[in-house]
Amino acid sequence: MSASPDDAQFMQEAIRLGLLHLGQTSTNPSVGCVVVRDGTIVGRGTTAVGGRPHAEPQALAEAGELARGATAYVTLEPCSHHGKTPPCADALIASGVARVVISVTDPDERVSGRGIAMLRDAGIEVETGLLEEEGRHSLAAYLTRQTKNRPYVILKLAVSQDGMIGRKGEGQIAITGPAARAEVQQLRAETDAILVGIGTATADDPELTVRIPGLEGRSPVRIVLDPLLDLPLNSKLVRTAREVPVIAVAREEVSDPEMDEGAALPSVLPDISPSRGEIDSWQASSQTNKLGTSGPPQPISPPEGEMPGRAEGGITPADAQDDTTTNLSDIESRHQALEAAGVEVLYCHPYHPEQLLPALASRGISSLLVEGGARTARLFLDAGYVDRILLYQGPGTIGDGGIETPIRKTDIPSDFKHVGTRIVGADSLDEYEREV
Repeated sequence: MSASPDDAQFMQEAIRLGLLHLGQTSTNPSVGCVVVRDGTIVGRGTTAVGGRPHAEPQALAEAGELARGATAYVTLEPCSHHGKTPPCADALIASGVARVVISVTDPDERVSGRGIAMLRDAGIEVETGLLEEEGRHSLAAYLTRQTKNRPYVILKLAVSQDGMIGRKGEGQIAITGPAARAEVQQLRAETDAILVGIGTATADDPELTVRIPGLEGRSPVRIVLDPLLDLPLNSKLVRTAREVPVIAVAREEVSDPEMDEGAALPSVLPDISPSRGEIDSWQASSQTNKLGTSGPPQPISPPEGEMPGRAEGGITPADAQDDTTTNLSDIESRHQALEAAGVEVLYCHPYHPEQLLPALASRGISSLLVEGGARTARLFLDAGYVDRILLYQGPGTIGDGGIETPIRKTDIPSDFKHVGTRIVGADSLDEYEREV
């Protein structure tokens, strides 16, 4: 039996369900499942907050005996291995469903094709690839971490009519209206982590949390590219670090004053294989982490920031000219003070996304929202690690002293597809995506 219009309708519902818990399922994907009997949905399930139970057993439990002879629609191939929970493929077989329709095959090497084979070996009819593009979009973060060993990166920019994203020396400026800002709040709630440079963190003093009533608990991990640990102790980020995690990414060169210049750096990735079924959320063994990578890093110059005379990474001109002038004892004192306030210090390469992103993926971060500033945005764009661009445009102008946007609608990289333009209150939004 081939897919029918009704199949598409029910898979759309499964995809809708899967989107409900984006950013809340730890390292597991947020999957949706519906069970349909005689054209009626008798069971619904979404991967639970925290990552388990999975969608399929929840939908089957709701359906009960009505699952026998029914069709199950699931956005991702049912898992086939034993982890913290039994395989979802076994649950579907035991329920007596006659048919399973799958949108996306799981790229996890322990699952890929095996869940489908288990179902077919049990005499269940299996259809795959239904609404696959929509399904892949809904699972973009999980699929990117599985196949590229890094988080799915979203770049969000609010741009004025004259092409500016702010004004030097004036902190945060409202470029878009309430409707656009509410959308960004919802996006934060669906994302694992949010990232800014130290220039933005110092100039704007943002909190980077979710402020939608009832969703405050869904605030993402907050990451600051902070090579010399300049994040002010009285900043909103530090003051709230015990409520919502904050990670300061510092330069490895200052992490160990006694490390020999030629000493080998530790591997960036621990021995993990993230999957739907058995990865618990990453727990740090200490507040300080040192992560490197084997092989020579690709050179990416530290970006200059929005603050006059200061690099966004927190490196003053004198520091940039001679690293030996860095006062390591002062940095260690700032390290200890940040740690005492609840900030986690991660020693990595702030300006090498090819090393930082796998390090974040190894910690269970599947999606990353880059919110500023201009040079941090350009860093990720130039390195080729942006997967989705959200370009909001407000009706006003900034004028003299404005900070120019790092990207405009006229110079979007050619490998991005223009998803569409829509009006958001008094503003407009252009969305661009790379293929997942």
